[in-house]
Amino acid sequence: MSQGKFFYGHYIVGASMVTQMMYLGLFFTFGVLFPEFENEFGWSRAQISGASSTMFLTMGILGVAMGRINDQIGPRVLLTLSTIIFALGFILMSSMNAIWQLYLFYGVFCGLGVAAHDVVVLSTVARWFKRGRGLVSGLVKTGAGIGQLVVPLFAAFLVIRYGWRDATMAVGIVALIVMVIAAQVIRRDPRSMGLRSWGEEGIEDSNKGEIEEPGLDLKQALRTRQFWLISIAKLADWYCLFTIIVHVVPHGIDQGLEPATAATVLSVIGGCSILGRLTLGAGFDFLGAKRSLLYAFALLFLSVVFLQLLSDPKWLFAFAFVYGVAHGGFFAVASPSVAEYFGTRSHGVIFGIVMFMGSLGGTLGPWLTGWLYDSMGTYDTAFLLVTSFSVLGFLMAIGLKPMSFSNDDRELVK
Repeated sequence: MSQGKFFYGHYIVGASMVTQMMYLGLFFTFGVLFPEFENEFGWSRAQISGASSTMFLTMGILGVAMGRINDQIGPRVLLTLSTIIFALGFILMSSMNAIWQLYLFYGVFCGLGVAAHDVVVLSTVARWFKRGRGLVSGLVKTGAGIGQLVVPLFAAFLVIRYGWRDATMAVGIVALIVMVIAAQVIRRDPRSMGLRSWGEEGIEDSNKGEIEEPGLDLKQALRTRQFWLISIAKLADWYCLFTIIVHVVPHGIDQGLEPATAATVLSVIGGCSILGRLTLGAGFDFLGAKRSLLYAFALLFLSVVFLQLLSDPKWLFAFAFVYGVAHGGFFAVASPSVAEYFGTRSHGVIFGIVMFMGSLGGTLGPWLTGWLYDSMGTYDTAFLLVTSFSVLGFLMAIGLKPMSFSNDDRELVK
């Protein structure tokens, strides 16, 4: 069946790009706000990083539930409610004066809001596109790269011009309006609209409600070696990725960069991540999950080794280029990797658990790095740990083996 000139899935891709742009762009602004909190309140880096870790833990725990809820009720209402909570966190941050408020407004409120977004958006896109799934996921995650490029610069401008309190209020209000509108476009799957997935063949429209999506259920996925290898690899890459994102601005300032210049490093990472999202996203469709992950971990390893060898802070921008490509690549291949190994039958809940494993790394990394810095006055040991986790992830990806499944009897073929 022809999908028609205006396949509705393309609108979902656009709305998903906008959603990713706003929520990940705002996440990156935490690095811009980090030195402001340190200077105004005198909080230690471990204390400030702990709020980021709380956000990841909240996101990870609830992400599993969000995947199951999305599989049952669909994305539109879920994204609307989570957006309101997420934006409210930033708005309330504008009036905070105590560390517990940072943990509540950013750690809990923003964590509650973020919990739904990656799982819901990427699972939805995976259902709408059978062919070109890697490329489409890369395009969606390109929205995140644009947000990471633009939003920190915008936030840094607002901080310099109006102060961090007005800046957090402004970005929270903008996120609320834009993301609620985008959420109204998204639908769970093509069958609910009498359509087929892009690239799906041989299914008559009248039978849509009777066709079960291909793949494994959660119990079956948990019994596979591939599930645990992917999950541990995700823990390792998030440990590395979000340690860097939270600490690269204060590290740049320590190395002698001006705060505004150090904040620009975040935007360079975001801009270069677009390249990673597009290249590894498009490449996924012929490389597959294993090789895509190996390339991403190799780039990550090279970038963090380079970070530890820098003699001039200006070289941080060269680091940001290589790291940014790796950063974007990981997010582009995450959802299609789960779909490749386990299908789309229970993609939301399986992907949610994989992301929960990632959130454990994202929880530990920023806090432990802040604690090590406070204890030693340097990031040397912390960055060495980041390097070790990049090696761990690479080894997990090496262990992945091909796997297929039968839609008729659900027998695994390893």
